[in-house]
Amino acid sequence: MKRPRFVLASASPARLQTLRDAGVEPEVIVSGVDEDNVTADSPGELARTLAVLKARAVVATLDDHATVLGCDSVLEIDGVAYGKPGTAEVARERLRAMRGRSGILHTGHCIFDTSTRRELRELASTVVHFADLTDDEIDAYVETGEPLVVAGSFTVDGLGGPFVTGIEGDYHNVVGVSLPLLRRMLAEVGIPWPALWQSPAKFEYNEVEAARYDETRGGTGRAQAAAAAVNSLLPDGGGRGGRVVELAVGTGIVAAELVALGNLVHGVDLSSAMLQHAKVRLPGHVAAADATVLPFADRRCDAVVAVWLLHLLDDSEPVLAEVARVLRPGGVFITTTEKPNSTRYASGRGQSEKQSQDALPHLVARAAQYGLILDGAATFPGPTKGSPDAATTETTPQATYPLIRFRRS
Repeated sequence: MKRPRFVLASASPARLQTLRDAGVEPEVIVSGVDEDNVTADSPGELARTLAVLKARAVVATLDDHATVLGCDSVLEIDGVAYGKPGTAEVARERLRAMRGRSGILHTGHCIFDTSTRRELRELASTVVHFADLTDDEIDAYVETGEPLVVAGSFTVDGLGGPFVTGIEGDYHNVVGVSLPLLRRMLAEVGIPWPALWQSPAKFEYNEVEAARYDETRGGTGRAQAAAAAVNSLLPDGGGRGGRVVELAVGTGIVAAELVALGNLVHGVDLSSAMLQHAKVRLPGHVAAADATVLPFADRRCDAVVAVWLLHLLDDSEPVLAEVARVLRPGGVFITTTEKPNSTRYASGRGQSEKQSQDALPHLVARAAQYGLILDGAATFPGPTKGSPDAATTETTPQATYPLIRFRRS
């Protein structure tokens, strides 16, 4: 069966990750519905109404058939609905009112299938029991920023997990989408759940592709610009001889420029074709390794660098966890972020495909779980006009790519 076009009408990284973990890679289109100005007779009905509005808003923008999922979550305590708090003060007040108590997390689900013109509306509700948090725990949690942007001011799959003592019902519903309910709804419109599965994308390079890789990615010029920007974010301004590890080192073109700036660089990559080139540039300092299982002991590295890696991944969290393991306290993780849609399209990938894994809000939230705190940024210019990654028109300005730095606590 051909995989149907499945659209998630939500900006929630948690909903997207839940679907991905279940083997589904949806197209994400944010609805833009103003949640603050919608009312309903009950918290559950509010969640369902918002889900319907989100799905309909996205359906109205489509130019081809799709199955659209709208979701929204609301926490109910004593009959009162609590959505996203928005400010630290409101989040702090809510968490103090919730501690030691229980609430009901309602998630509205709306499936709109444009082929059959069927619209299904359902509600899943799960009882959540909260720990008796101390004022210090609440203040620390609010300081992370996580409770400000989630319904009910808590998560069960993030930093707030230790503050939930138990649930009665569907765990995934608390995260933001009930998978069993969604499966049943899709079946009603003729879509079996396995039809949404897809094999993870593979990014392998053969010898011909590896040989041409540098020239198709801006060559030495972009490598020097990227290395200079990375070097500026290294501990003590770089060039101090500390141990730097580059993930997905590729042909070693950026790593070699970092060495030229006075750094000791080790490179790892999964592609044997790429490593053949990297070995010439970094003799004795490259290895075949997965970024989630690095060949380094705990707390041995001064810096880890990832240039154009995270946007290729289905899940960046295992990489962040491994980076945190090998970094010494005070060490830094430097990575590119927010890869422009124009370059995704030029490289033959969909404009929204895998985008969230290098999105700044996603990285900041996930990195914080592993003691990696955002504390710096830099940029470097893209390739000059005429290269495959360059702009396609005379009037489009040269792209500027962002780098961000996380410091290990």
